Amino acid sequence: MRLIIMGPPGVGKGSLASDLTKHYHIPHISTGEMFRAEIKKGSPVGKLVQNQINAGKFVNDSLTNDIVRIRLQARDVKEGFLMDGYPRNLRQAEDFDHILMQYGWTVDYVIYLDSPEDVILDRITGRRVCPTCGSTYHVRNNKPKVEGICDKDQTPLVQRPDDTVAITKERLVIYHDQTQPIIEYYRSKGNIITIDGRGSIEEVSRRVIEELDGKK
Repeated sequence: MRLIIMGPPGVGKGSLASDLTKHYHIPHISTGEMFRAEIKKGSPVGKLVQNQINAGKFVNDSLTNDIVRIRLQARDVKEGFLMDGYPRNLRQAEDFDHILMQYGWTVDYVIYLDSPEDVILDRITGRRVCPTCGSTYHVRNNKPKVEGICDKDQTPLVQRPDDTVAITKERLVIYHDQTQPIIEYYRSKGNIITIDGRGSIEEVSRRVIEELDGKK
């Protein structure tokens, strides 16, 4: 199964992605993680990505597509994948279709997680992260075993400086402006599934899995 997960910041994409990749035994492909991996390897593409980041720019479409092409050459994606953080605009969505065509693949389903703004604001402002391993918690909905301490490595949790109401509202406006054309693009193909992102992680995951399994 080849899936894309989309949704506004703080809607719970990361948690859902973890559940889906375990359930369907497919790799979770994150463009952000791929960028970091190529930079760490010191690959030619990684160096170009680092230069753009150092210049305070977003990684351009061409480089992003190159990173995706590299990742899709790995053996673990032959039976499927869950793409997270890509495509981010209509051009990338169209390019991704062309990339997949080289393998004779198509996107099976695009999972769009949606939630009211007040729910998203609550999730983001209550979010706490581990600066060491990147694990994410919430002050009410996903508490660590010991308050303020990461379960995995006992590092004190922190709140990201941009996890504020004002910044989140700005990010939501930008997100919807950029992603609405992508949503319409996949809707025209008939492979987008809109899921209510409200509720616990378990509830949302169950909704998505039931929807996907019902389409097999």
